[in-house]
Amino acid sequence: MSDPIWNKGNAKIDARIMRFCAGDDVVLDRQLFAYDIRASQAHVRGLGRIGLLEDAERDALLAALAQLGEAFERGEFALDERYEDCHSAIEAYLIEKLGDAGRKVHTGRSRNDQILVASRLYLRDVLAQIGAYAKEIAGVCLERAERDDVPMPGYTHLQRAVPSSTGMWFAGFAEAFIDNARLARDTAGYIDTNPLGTAAGYGVNLGLDREGVTEDLGFERMQINPIYAQNSRGKFELQALMALGQALLDVRRVAWDLSLFCTAEFDFVELPDRFTTGSSIMPNKRNPDVVELLRASYGVVQGAMAELQAILSLPSGYQRDLQASKGPVLRAMSRGLDALAIMPELLGALRFNEARLAEAIAPAMYATDRAIELAKQGLPFREAYVQVAAEFDLLKDRTPAQSLASRTSPGACADLKLDVLRARLATL
Repeated sequence: MSDPIWNKGNAKIDARIMRFCAGDDVVLDRQLFAYDIRASQAHVRGLGRIGLLEDAERDALLAALAQLGEAFERGEFALDERYEDCHSAIEAYLIEKLGDAGRKVHTGRSRNDQILVASRLYLRDVLAQIGAYAKEIAGVCLERAERDDVPMPGYTHLQRAVPSSTGMWFAGFAEAFIDNARLARDTAGYIDTNPLGTAAGYGVNLGLDREGVTEDLGFERMQINPIYAQNSRGKFELQALMALGQALLDVRRVAWDLSLFCTAEFDFVELPDRFTTGSSIMPNKRNPDVVELLRASYGVVQGAMAELQAILSLPSGYQRDLQASKGPVLRAMSRGLDALAIMPELLGALRFNEARLAEAIAPAMYATDRAIELAKQGLPFREAYVQVAAEFDLLKDRTPAQSLASRTSPGACADLKLDVLRARLATL
């Protein structure tokens, strides 16, 4: 590892201790490097506006930062164990290329607000991706709800209860992911505040153009109080993980349903081959590994949230403990986005076994329909309930289509309100 930027010239550096303190930061920071470059460019322009950089220095720094970003993207610059973190790597590069101009880049900022702003920009992009995937999933579900609406059993307590439909199943998840997209959007608004310029958490004796930098980076507003800026590290990440977690809760529910539906015992759904794997020993196996790993994805995010909540038991101000929050957040976001990306194709490719779905609807499942019919005729519902419970044999001539057509309450099988859901989706 190169000499740390905080070395005052006389510190004896213990390589083992340095490795422990740096942890896996330099590896994790590869996901944040482009955001750190972008924030550094905004900081440089801000320093130029208040006269701390000459025009030539500003232009040289901006050009060098752009070159560094491009070199990193092409794989020509390696963010590796030579550096403590991405912030140190950027400053070292600028000093090597530009000398004293590079040494000026850190004026008025700390690595504390540097990581805050890079993380904030990253989270903003991730939340946009979560919202986009959620909208795509909702769109696929709405299309399938309209196109493939066939009868299927509805379950409570994992016991067959009343007739339902594949359209209702898809429409339910369409509405869920519309809400997930709205939550991702609202969470992005919650964190859309610029911490750059708060330095180590107490401001600096410079008239930094924080409003200009806020506008430059596209933030909605400036995070005003430096102490709060530091205290929001982890807090905002936790909120973003919660938004991702809500989407993955619904992914888990879909995955659980499909895990059951594709068993030989249910035989409701066939998964396309590309979503299955085989066994290393049993030639007959066709395993729903993709669905099972989708089901596990929420657990990864939930674990990251628990880890973050434990780390955040801290007093005000920056504490080095916060470095440990980076890994759980980045890993969970990566896993969650990968899971969401698979969902549209999976849901679009499902093949339902219509004959098996119809076969699974037993006459007793029409009992609720009959009890309500008697109530509509004037019989008190509780009496109708008892009467029908003794007359299941009278229900054998009913059909799933008749039952579904009678379900006219808003949102039920005869009135899925797909037009309302499409209108909601269109507003996001």
